[in-house]
Amino acid sequence: MQTTKLVDFQQELRETGSYRTHVDCRAETRAKPGFLTTLRYSLGLINVFPRSGLAEPFGMLTTDKWAEFCFTSVTVPEKLGMNVIVEGFRERAEYGGPVLYLCNHMSMTETILLPPVLLSFGPFSYVAKASLAHLPFLEKAAEHMRMVPISRTSPREDLVNILKVGTERIVGGDSFLIFPQGTRCDVFSRKRYSSIGAKLAERAGCPVVPLVVDTRCQPTRKSGFLKKVFKDFGPVDTSKDIRVCCGPVIQNDKSKVMHEAAFDWMAAKLESWGLPVER
Repeated sequence: MQTTKLVDFQQELRETGSYRTHVDCRAETRAKPGFLTTLRYSLGLINVFPRSGLAEPFGMLTTDKWAEFCFTSVTVPEKLGMNVIVEGFRERAEYGGPVLYLCNHMSMTETILLPPVLLSFGPFSYVAKASLAHLPFLEKAAEHMRMVPISRTSPREDLVNILKVGTERIVGGDSFLIFPQGTRCDVFSRKRYSSIGAKLAERAGCPVVPLVVDTRCQPTRKSGFLKKVFKDFGPVDTSKDIRVCCGPVIQNDKSKVMHEAAFDWMAAKLESWGLPVER
């Protein structure tokens, strides 16, 4: 079995706007669910953190290296017999400037998977909870990786920081990624869908590009004695493939117009995948 290479993955996305796991890069049979499968999958995700933290002090943590570390989010599922399907990026590839990405949030998987996907189309910054930056060895690495931390203890301060820093990054050439639900949710709901991303796009003068992900293969633990320590790493279901879809480039307009257009596209796409939506 071959292993998918990052350079080929990104080239395919730029040239065709899509990627689907190649048969010769995927295990012939899907791994059986269980402890060992969950462990293999989870280690494939979290190794980005120690690898980035150890590379930073030696000046080895480049954007390309970060994408390479994150790319195990593609190769590990494929080795477990799963498909990784990325589609809809042709219009994004044809637009040359920075954009404001809005994406639903389901699990840890997309936070590791999206960097190698989005870096195919230029640099980007992203919003993440501040606690990630305070993990051992990661404070400088998080800054290097263009993370904009939010505390979630003061929504007003977080809003001001996102608008200020986000505008600076976009004007400077970075695209910007926001999860408008704020936290992981099984249901994509209008009630949890923040307008902060559209407001930032209007202020920075850039388009909005909606994204949706289906990463149900590893749900967040909601109960049980393992929840406190292993909340992010629920049991892996290898029968479920990983999907990412990019929507249209919504040209800059009033924030309310972009906000509604992005939500409508995201909701419709998730519904077409059979995922729950509250309009």
